[in-house]
Amino acid sequence: MARFQPKNPEFRGVATDTFERQRAMRTLGISIARLEPGEVDLAMAYREEFTQQNGFVHAGIITAGLDSACGIAAFTLMPDGSDILTVEFKTNLLAPAKGERFVFRGAVVKPGRTLTVCEGRAYAEQGGIETLIATMTGTLMALPRRAAATAQDRDRLPA
Repeated sequence: MARFQPKNPEFRGVATDTFERQRAMRTLGISIARLEPGEVDLAMAYREEFTQQNGFVHAGIITAGLDSACGIAAFTLMPDGSDILTVEFKTNLLAPAKGERFVFRGAVVKPGRTLTVCEGRAYAEQGGIETLIATMTGTLMALPRRAAATAQDRDRLPA
């Protein structure tokens, strides 16, 4: 039995569509590997262009994956017509981000009407072995869904 009951029976399609509109995730090569009510696993292959000076994947990339995992996990429990926005997070970096693949697991701890608390865990995989490399605790806020920004809208933003 599922730990949480989604408010939107179409949560998979809506959450997947929301994730796919995140151009940053597409740029990073992060994809959905598993999606359940209140939980998500995102995956990313190692890419040298995302490393810092010691060859480890940069903490900013790891944090971006965790933030999105927490957001999509929270989003799966939102009612139809909702959107989600991160309002706060704390990340603990536990080990160097080195591996052939990275998994970002997001899980809802406490769902709410307005605010939802989530936890994220990032793992580096090497030879089929997972190593915990970072954790995140985040607070996300439900908002009414906004129309996706068009290229014309983005052109009007200040430089």
